[in-house]
Amino acid sequence: MTEKKLHKKIEETEIPTEKWPLLLKNFDKLNVRSGTFHKLEEGYTPLRRPLTEYLKYGMINLDKPANPSSHEIVSWIKRILKAEKTGHSGTLDPKVTGCLIVCLNRATKLAKSQQGAGKEYVAIIRFDSALEDERKFKLTLQALTGALFQRPPLMSAVKKQLRVRTVYESKFIEFDNEKHIGVFWVSCEAGTYIRTMCEHIGFLVGTSAKMEELRRVRSGLLTENDSIVTMHDILDAQFLYENFNDESYLRRVVKPMEWILTGHKRIVVKDTTINSICYGAQLMIPGLLRFENGIEVGDEIVLMTTKGEAIGLGIALMTTAVMGSCSFGTVAKIKRVVMDRDTYPRKWGYGPKATQKKEMIQKGLLNKFGKPNEKTPLPWKQKYQEFTGKEIIQNKIEKPKLEEKPKKQKKPKIEEIEQQTEQQTEQIKQKPKKKKTKKVKNKNINQENQQENQQENQQENEQVVKKIRTKKSKKKKTQISQENPQISDSIQSNTILETPKKTKKKKTKIHSTKK
Repeated sequence: MTEKKLHKKIEETEIPTEKWPLLLKNFDKLNVRSGTFHKLEEGYTPLRRPLTEYLKYGMINLDKPANPSSHEIVSWIKRILKAEKTGHSGTLDPKVTGCLIVCLNRATKLAKSQQGAGKEYVAIIRFDSALEDERKFKLTLQALTGALFQRPPLMSAVKKQLRVRTVYESKFIEFDNEKHIGVFWVSCEAGTYIRTMCEHIGFLVGTSAKMEELRRVRSGLLTENDSIVTMHDILDAQFLYENFNDESYLRRVVKPMEWILTGHKRIVVKDTTINSICYGAQLMIPGLLRFENGIEVGDEIVLMTTKGEAIGLGIALMTTAVMGSCSFGTVAKIKRVVMDRDTYPRKWGYGPKATQKKEMIQKGLLNKFGKPNEKTPLPWKQKYQEFTGKEIIQNKIEKPKLEEKPKKQKKPKIEEIEQQTEQQTEQIKQKPKKKKTKKVKNKNINQENQQENQQENQQENEQVVKKIRTKKSKKKKTQISQENPQISDSIQSNTILETPKKTKKKKTKIHSTKK
C-alpha cells in the first residue's frame, strides 16, 4: 500500500510538457526522426547556467524612460553590467517610452531577428480645433489600415523618402472633445511612423493634428506585461550581486536569449553534431533527432540541443514530410550561429578511415596535410581523391564533353607518322621566310620615308639660298647708288632686272640634311 501511495505522489508532481520552459515546451509532440543518440555531459539548460554563462547568453525587456536616446541607454547598461557587447532591436525616439529589447554579449547576434517583427503602440493625438463627433475620429482610424504611403518626419535622422508601411489593426480607446485629445492603439509593421499617421488623421478629419505622446506596448513576442524592467532595477540587481553576492535579482532582471526564439519552428540536433555546426558545417539528416510540424522550404528555424539551448538560426531546405521520409541530404542552411565553439567536444575524425589516416601520418606514409607521399602504398593512392576548387571546376567543364561518345580512332601506321613529321619540318622551314618578307616590306617603307625627307630638306635649302641672294643684291645696289648717283637713276628706270647667276654648290652646305 505504501509503494502505491508513493507512486501516485510521484505522478502528481510530474510537470506536463506544456509547462516546460522556453524551447522545451511541448517537446513530446515533436516528430521523432531517431530515438537513439550519444548523450554528452557538457552544456546546461538555459535557466540553470552559471551566472557568467547566463549573462553571456542574456537579454533584457527594458521599459525605456523618456528623453535619453536608445543608444545612450544601451551604453549605460553595458557599463553597469560590465558586458563586452550590447545591442537593441528596434530604436525608439528620445521622447517615446515602452518596450526596448536589449541583448547582451553573444545574444547581440539575434537583435536583427527581432527588428523586423511587428510592433504595437498606444498614442495620444491632439487636434487644433474641436470635432463634430467621436464617430469621425473612429472612421478615420478604420480608413487608415492596410498598406499606407509614409514619409519620415523632418526631425527624424532618416532619409526623407516615400515608403509603404502596413497597419494591421487600430482601435479607438478614448476621446475628449473639450481638450481636443484622443487616444488610440495601433498594431503595425516595423518602421511605421506614428507621428506621420497622426498628421494623416488630421488631414482626413479636417483640422491639423499632431502626436502628443507615444508608448510602445509590444516589440516582437515580448509585451509590457512580460517581466518588463526599469533602469533602476538593473542598477539595484548589480549592486546586490557585487556587495552581497546575491544572484537572484540579476536572474530576474536578465532573461535567457531563448525567450526571443519561442515563436520560431524548432529542430532538435544530436549532441555529437553541435560543435561541427558551430564550426560552420551544414545540418545533415544523420544529425537530426526531432523536428516540428509545418516547416516549409525557406522558413527561418531554430536549431536547439536536447537540453533546450539555442545553437543558431537556419533556413529550412526540407519540409517536414521530406525530413521524415528522406535518408540523406541537407536539412537546413545555417544563417547565424549563436553558441560559442567548443562548448561541446569535437566528435568528428573518429571513423575507421580517419583513424587509419592519422596513423599513416604519424608513420610518415602520408604528408602532414594527409596527402599521398612517395612512401604511400599503391592501393591508397588509387582510392585517393583531391577535393580542391580547381578540380571541381574542371570536372564541371569536362562533364558535357564526356557525355558525347568519342569515335574510336585507329592506331597510326609507321608510314603515316613519317609523313606527319615531314610536313611538320616543312612548316618549320617555311615560317622564317614569311618573317623575311615582312622585314623587306619594312625596309622599303623606311627607304621611301628617307627619300621624302631628303626632298623636303633640299627644298628648304633652295629657299634659304634665294633669300641670301636677294639680300646681297640689295646691298650692291645701295653701294652703287652712293658712289654714282647717275647710274642709280638709270637702274631705277629699268623695270626689268636681270636674274642673278646661280652660285656654286658649296653654298648649299649651310643646312645639314635630316637623317
